[in-house]
Amino acid sequence: MTTAAPGLGRVAAVGVHILDVLGRPVAEIPAGQGSARLQEIRATAAGTAAGTAVDLARLGATVTCYGAIGTDLLADILVAALRREGADPSALARKEAAQTSATILPIRANGERPALHVPGASRLLELADIDLRAVAACDAVLLGGPDALTGLSPDDVTAIAAAARAGGALVVVDVLHPGSQQDLARIAGALGLADWFCPNSDQLLALTGRPALPEAITDVLSLGAGGVAVTLGADGCLLTGGDGELVHLPAIDVPVVDTTGCGDGFTAGLMAGLLLGCERVDAAWLGVACGSLVATALGSDASLRGGVGEALDLLRPVAPDTAGRITSRLTLGQTKE
Repeated sequence: MTTAAPGLGRVAAVGVHILDVLGRPVAEIPAGQGSARLQEIRATAAGTAAGTAVDLARLGATVTCYGAIGTDLLADILVAALRREGADPSALARKEAAQTSATILPIRANGERPALHVPGASRLLELADIDLRAVAACDAVLLGGPDALTGLSPDDVTAIAAAARAGGALVVVDVLHPGSQQDLARIAGALGLADWFCPNSDQLLALTGRPALPEAITDVLSLGAGGVAVTLGADGCLLTGGDGELVHLPAIDVPVVDTTGCGDGFTAGLMAGLLLGCERVDAAWLGVACGSLVATALGSDASLRGGVGEALDLLRPVAPDTAGRITSRLTLGQTKE
């Protein structure tokens, strides 16, 4: 039975929407016209906006998706996948000029995921496609992959974050590309208005050009961001604590099937915890649990079907005090309802 978090409210997921087609396990690509039998093939809603949107919907948020997709069959499948998970795709803009963004992911037996990607329609999103008043009325706004949204100018990206901030929303930014200092310049204005920035460690180092994470985090904070949470893969995450110190949270040991979407799961869990009113470290622990669960099955939407309760079951043995505080938040929200 799904345990959704009461009181998460409305979330706008603005950004990259991708259809992933995944298969596993893939030891090698057969030569010529050879073939290989797989255990599983799936199609999922993915990308830094869509993947996180699905996870947030499963955790109990009311999610509206803003992005650009094509007019092709891939778009229809992506819309159906979002709707099936409870995320509202009605605000997605259809673009005839490009196919829907899509990725083929042959997943290796150890969970690694080389990618074959078509950037597609996501980069055609324009500011006119986004209802800023509706975005500003949300409780939280995720800017997912603004570095890849080349149809938006840097000023447009900043305008979205400014509208969300003016409406009192929690503003969270994540990125899609491997990272470059040009990408950082593109999203710097939005980061200056963000409550949280959630890249992975490789992305953050590439964005800032720094050799070490503490200096890279300081660079982002100097732009005005309220906090930075960096995912470290098998090493957990590193985040800025309330006193300015860096806090490291270890990963949770799980059997890894596929690492696709783990960062999106972390971001969704962090946002859910913050929307519940949790302190930042507790919220990040919930993010770690959600990201870990995503790794246990194929695809970015392959877990969290049990909602927050499933994440708490995983978290309780490793961080019982945190799990207890989050449970209290859930109980308080249910009482208020």
